[in-house]
Parts: sequence; structure tokens; C-alpha cells
Amino acid sequence: MIHQLAAVDKRAKISKNVIVEPFTTIAGDVEIGEGTWIGSNVTIMDGARIGKNCRIFPGTVISAIPQDLKFDGEDTQTIIGDDTTIRECVTVNRGTKALGFTKIGKNCLIMATSHIAHDCVIGDHVIIVNGCGIAGHVEIGDYTVMGGLSAVHQFGKIGKHVMISGGTLVRKDIPPYVKVAREPMSYAGINSVGLRRRGFTNEKIFEIQKIYRAIFQMKMNVSQAISHIEKEMLPTAERDEILQFIQNSPRGIVKGYGTGKESN
Repeated sequence: MIHQLAAVDKRAKISKNVIVEPFTTIAGDVEIGEGTWIGSNVTIMDGARIGKNCRIFPGTVISAIPQDLKFDGEDTQTIIGDDTTIRECVTVNRGTKALGFTKIGKNCLIMATSHIAHDCVIGDHVIIVNGCGIAGHVEIGDYTVMGGLSAVHQFGKIGKHVMISGGTLVRKDIPPYVKVAREPMSYAGINSVGLRRRGFTNEKIFEIQKIYRAIFQMKMNVSQAISHIEKEMLPTAERDEILQFIQNSPRGIVKGYGTGKESN
């Protein structure tokens, strides 16, 4: 299933039913899972670990060394989960010694010309739309959708089930379940449409709305809002996840709509 015009190192570990189209180059320290399709003119470099049933489109470069001047040739990886699609001309750099790998989860869609830098960890079912730029050491939670031409500052953290409007510059952390938009980036409500699609009940969505109403709309700073939520709202998995995310955010979280200043 490997085209005669592809250049595949004999040391590469390629499973059954993998298709490699012409003019693609695959280095020796590479593993590719069963059923994956590699389009033409793809470059897969040392350290790539690609799962089953992935689709990698022409012009993509996987596991190139980091664009980081501190990188000193250390042995690191790029890990791509099963059933993930990577469209044309995407670049994914491998990790540095700081983390040791860059990871994209299962069932993700990374659209054309996006860049994922070193030491990023991207969850499952994430959609990154065309032309996004994700700097080093960024974490993105499951089921997040990142609109086209958006960019994330290095060391940024984005929670689960987040919706990021196209063209957004992500300079602060984004807690779970919310939408963000505008410039400068601000809170734009919770991602209720996405949550309903994923089986969240109306009661659970209302609970999440109530939490964020306290954080962004009750004219309290974040510390006061957290104290209020802990006292007034019963512990749930979602409540605790939101509070833990905010408390563990050294950069501070996105600003509230219309407040004109960042939350921290």
C-alpha cells in the first residue's frame, strides 16, 4: 500500500492497510497505526507516533523539530490519536525536554494551514479551523472548537467544551463550557448549543450558567465569586472543574463581557 514514488525509511513501523501516496517522505523513527491514509507530499519526521484510521492530507509536516532556540536535539515525540484528520499544509512540531512530546487526541479535525507548536496537549474531539496558530506549551480541552485564524499565546490553557470565535487572540486562559469572542477577547456566554449536542441536560446547563453569572455578571472579583459559589452552590463535577481551572490559572482568565478589564 506504499506507492513506489514515496520515500519511506525501512526502519519505520507501518501497520497493515496503511496507504502512503507518492512523493511523501517518512523517517525511520516513525510509527503509523492500521488503516491510516497519508496523502501525497507529506513529510513525517522522526518521533511521530500516529494512531489508527487517521487521514493526513497533502503538504502536511508532522514532527519537525521545534521552532525553539532552546531545543538541543533531544529525543522527543509527536503523538496523534486514532481517527484524527489533519488537512492540507498543517505543521505539528514535536516536543522539547520541557514535556517531551506534542500530543493531539482522538477524533480531532485540524484544518488547513494551522500550526501546532512544541509541547502542546490537545484533547479528544477538538476542531481547529483553518489558519490557526497555537504557540508552545498550550493545553486545549476535549470538544473545544477554535475558529479560523485564531491564535493562542504560549502556555495558554483552554478548558473543555469551549467555543472560540474566528479571529480571536487568546491572551488569557479560557475556563470550561464557555464561548469567547471580540477583540480584546471576552466572555460571550456559555456554549449551550455545543453542550446540548453532547447530551448535557437543561438542568446541568442552567447550573453552569449560574456559576458563570456569578463570575462575570455579579460585580464581584474572581476571588469573591469563587467564595460565593462555594458557599451557595452544591458541589458537582462541573462546578468543581470550573473552580479548579480558575484557581490553577497563573495567567488569569478571560475578561467578562463589557467589563473592560481582565479577570484574575
